Amino acid sequence: MTEDGTTQHLRVARDGHVATLVIDRPEKRNAMTVGMWAGLPGVLAPLAADPGVRVLVVTGEGPSFCAGADISDLLRGGDPADPMADVRRHNLAAQAALRDFLKPTVAMVRGHCIGGGVELATCCDLRFADRSAVFGVTPAKVGIVYTPSSTKALLDLVGPATTKYLLYSGELLDAETALRTGLVDRLLDADELDAEVRRFADVLASRSALTQQATKEVVAALTVGDDGEDVAAPRYRETIAAGELAEGVRAFAERRQPRFPWSG
Repeated sequence: MTEDGTTQHLRVARDGHVATLVIDRPEKRNAMTVGMWAGLPGVLAPLAADPGVRVLVVTGEGPSFCAGADISDLLRGGDPADPMADVRRHNLAAQAALRDFLKPTVAMVRGHCIGGGVELATCCDLRFADRSAVFGVTPAKVGIVYTPSSTKALLDLVGPATTKYLLYSGELLDAETALRTGLVDRLLDADELDAEVRRFADVLASRSALTQQATKEVVAALTVGDDGEDVAAPRYRETIAAGELAEGVRAFAERRQPRFPWSG
């Protein structure tokens, strides 16, 4: 990341405790090149380490979120037996970096959210969209086997039937259908999306960071069949030691907003 908060086609803006990652390649509907996939973990790492960043918003420049992987990269790998090896490796590392980001993440979606765009959106904790959003997962159109981790992320949100519908057909879902199936958490009018995402991000930034991190870790454990106790118990003790529990209870009794001492 350069000093102005950018790398090629990935731009970061900061406003208070909220960081916004902008996929900035609007002339290609923000399609992700192999270099963009490779660069994403390095963009996210300093934001994850910065205690001043409490929330990450992920969005696209212009009228689209992300139209997926740049198809021109798919056959350029050096191994003719697996020309997608480089793309797949960097894609999976980028998804893992976003999925494992310890702070709350919100995808703000407008327009095209296709293929790799859906992968990015499903790696975020929540998805807010406007009514222009369209969603599709298109490996069946180009003969790609969707990776198990990407399939599971989709499955966890929309269930087996809709996952099969999307992966079998490659057809697009409109925003209303995406909301109904669970792929989208909030659906808003176009003129409301930015303001509502910012309002909600500010709400998240005001809450207990320890509670949020514990929630993310416990949910991740539960989705792979773990009972989550090994994660929850030490986090509970940590909230006490850090003074977050005491401040939360005191603020509730005094009918004011809490000022949590621990910032991540």
